Amino acid sequence: MKDFETLLAESVTVHGHLCAGQVIGVRMSMLALQRIGIDDPRGADRKKLYVLVEIDRCATDAIQAVTGCSLGKRSMYFHDFGVMAATYVNLETGRAVRVTAREEARDLADKYCREGGDKYSRQLEAYKVMAEDELFVVQDVTVDIPAVNLPGRPLKRVQCSRCHDWVQDAREIERDGELLCRSCAFGRYYRVVATAE
Repeated sequence: MKDFETLLAESVTVHGHLCAGQVIGVRMSMLALQRIGIDDPRGADRKKLYVLVEIDRCATDAIQAVTGCSLGKRSMYFHDFGVMAATYVNLETGRAVRVTAREEARDLADKYCREGGDKYSRQLEAYKVMAEDELFVVQDVTVDIPAVNLPGRPLKRVQCSRCHDWVQDAREIERDGELLCRSCAFGRYYRVVATAE
């Protein structure tokens, strides 16, 4: 695996700027990959790795940069829990770890970096050197990943009975004998605007 500084620089390229979340995401990924036996996540081991992220913040971009996993490759899955955590799964061995950033690490940052900049700058620098057990909680876990969530071609496609959109990967809802997309079943996150012709 590449060294921390190289991975952090690659993460900054993906994310667009350096921040404490980038440091957390890079260190979290390095720790997890080592624990599950993945040495070359973007190369030889790329098809063995699956990551489930629990937050849509800076660390997720760092996780993507380090692991090469992404939503588009279907090697990353997003659970909208709002927790600074991710679970890393070695698909070949089944070994999985969930790594959570400790909230108390924010307060410990001053122990590592007392001077310079605002508290966010000090946290960024502290997170680079803070002991792993002060920065993270690591849990060995098991994860059941449905086949329809794994990388590869869609296993199933159905057409919504109401709007006629095509729904992939068993995301349809069956209600009263109809197969519906989630928008028709639960409501849309958007409203269609009528356009003048």
